[in-house]
Amino acid sequence: MSVTELFSNIQGFLSADQDVREDIRKVVQVLEQTAREILTVLQSVHQPTGFKDIPSKCLKARELFCTVRNHLGFLKTKFPAEQYYRFHEHWRFVLQRVTFLAAFVVYLETETLVTREEVAKILGIEVDREKGFHLDIEDYLSGVLTLASELSRLAVNSVTAGDYGRPLRISNFINELDSGFRLLNLKNDPLRKRYDGLKYDVKKIEEVVYDLSIRGLAKEPESGATTEK
Repeated sequence: MSVTELFSNIQGFLSADQDVREDIRKVVQVLEQTAREILTVLQSVHQPTGFKDIPSKCLKARELFCTVRNHLGFLKTKFPAEQYYRFHEHWRFVLQRVTFLAAFVVYLETETLVTREEVAKILGIEVDREKGFHLDIEDYLSGVLTLASELSRLAVNSVTAGDYGRPLRISNFINELDSGFRLLNLKNDPLRKRYDGLKYDVKKIEEVVYDLSIRGLAKEPESGATTEK
């Protein structure tokens, strides 16, 4: 094979690879748009009147997750299953975002932490990498850390809405989450930096609870409290 033929073959490979990446990029763009729609729906719970309408907001979000599942199903067809990590960077951010949104919905519904298996089911993807397109552990953990930041904001806004019990329940939840992360030996630099931000979320919520306590507004969270549907 001549040098010209050799490089012509390489160019053919590069062109095919670029086509795959472009197809992936187009699907990811649509996924990002759907994620923004879900976030817009859920952001309304931060409004003073939003606490009264949490069940309907969660229902609407779950309907939009059907669209997410469809897009992810389409994304799977754009590359060989064994090349997941070759193209992972293209959808890593949006997968972390929809993981956070799934975790937020489940928390609003049950005030519990969603499992990786539950997120995978909501998104219509796998947990085990051997089965193809899956939810990577680090993507799951990144989504959970984003949830912590969102809940610290919710704790503040719930006080504004006159819901004084919710910050205490959020505080208990975030403290348990922090304890869980302390069990992990995180060596992934981006994930480690995200985890370092968790202590600020803990501090922010503790300040809210302290302020409620000195004002005599803090109430013990009801056992097994969940959001009514």
